[in-house]
Amino acid sequence: MFSLLPWRQARSIFDLTGETLAGQGIALLLADLDNTLIPYAQSQPTQALLDWRDDLARHGVTLFLLSNNRKPQRPERFAQALGIDCLTHAGKPKTGGFFRAMERCGAAAGETAMVGDQVFTDVLGANRAGVRSILIRPIRLAGNPGRYLRYWAELPLRWLSRGRRWKG
Repeated sequence: MFSLLPWRQARSIFDLTGETLAGQGIALLLADLDNTLIPYAQSQPTQALLDWRDDLARHGVTLFLLSNNRKPQRPERFAQALGIDCLTHAGKPKTGGFFRAMERCGAAAGETAMVGDQVFTDVLGANRAGVRSILIRPIRLAGNPGRYLRYWAELPLRWLSRGRRWKG
């Protein structure tokens, strides 16, 4: 399905509790890395992120890193430090990375969600793969001017989906 509107919007990953995700029938949460789990250039998970991962696991939700990063060392090291599996160079918004991640985890599209900060990769890819998409606000925009343009282009879509707020 081609849609640029997310299933839900949330302020950050920390709004997504294991209890609420599991209550929605989600067993696998695919997550983008940069500006979703951590800011660009950060290399280690924070204690808050480790605690969040543990909350998901307590409720039977598997966290999986799905990254478009073409240099696999950074996301692989980060995933290892977080204690989760990952797939790099996923090719979002193409669907192949989503399907490989679900196959690796033994999950169906109906029990999978994708959380990310970008409409044109994370949301579109998830929607095309039949996975529920959760759009969050980017953690930090500082740095690359191209990020400002990309997020600016997404503003109308974020506005159109404002009624799809996460309730958790």
